[in-house]
Amino acid sequence: MTSVAIVTGASSGIGAATARRLAAEGFHVLAAARRTDRLAELVAEIEAAGGTATAVACDVVSDESVAGLAAAAAAAPGPVTLLVNNAGGARGLDPVESGSVDDWQWMYDVNVLGTLRVTQALLPALEASGAGTIVIVSSTAGFTVYEGGGGYTAAKHAQTAVAGTLRLELCGRPVRVVEIDPGMVKTDEFGLVRFGGDADKAAATYAGVAEPLVAEDVADCIAWCATRPHHVNVDRLVVRPLAQAAQHKVHRVGP
Repeated sequence: MTSVAIVTGASSGIGAATARRLAAEGFHVLAAARRTDRLAELVAEIEAAGGTATAVACDVVSDESVAGLAAAAAAAPGPVTLLVNNAGGARGLDPVESGSVDDWQWMYDVNVLGTLRVTQALLPALEASGAGTIVIVSSTAGFTVYEGGGGYTAAKHAQTAVAGTLRLELCGRPVRVVEIDPGMVKTDEFGLVRFGGDADKAAATYAGVAEPLVAEDVADCIAWCATRPHHVNVDRLVVRPLAQAAQHKVHRVGP
């Protein structure tokens, strides 16, 4: 039977790239996100390339919506062996003293509680498969703080804590836990969301960086971890572009 992979936040960026890549690897992909029009386009693209996928409307901050994702997984054409908790994001770049509580709340709800809800809902199916894998897409912000990033780094530190704790708690059960921590990744929407749609501010993040990571680079890492023999657990994979030696050290060229 075809193994089923579930990818949250699949309507754009890393999630969409991961859905395409996992379909190419032979998984039937449940592509989950809020924007069903984007998901329909993604599924059509995957099927045109010879893969199989199903679009599932899901908002990870809603218990009812996540229950619907679990129901879709139960009706999928094979065992659920892979969950990619990718839904997340950042809002704002304000210092702690003036940060928006609403922005912090949104980042915690999406990155941390979203991962919690989806993992809880899908864990029984992953364990029943006998060879489950949970991938949590966190960030280098999950272990390094930076000025203006208090809300995002706090949320990603918490998400990293969830991954480590879950791995301890699942020891002895047939489910491995993989954490992927990307550094600078240039996608169509991450910066726009962070800066409230300000395209100039979003573009400035990558100014002078000739080759930031792109979504497909991270999808490649996720697919590699997920397709190792099941006794091989890649606890944490940190991936940055060559130009980014550290969170605060980026090589830029030009004026």
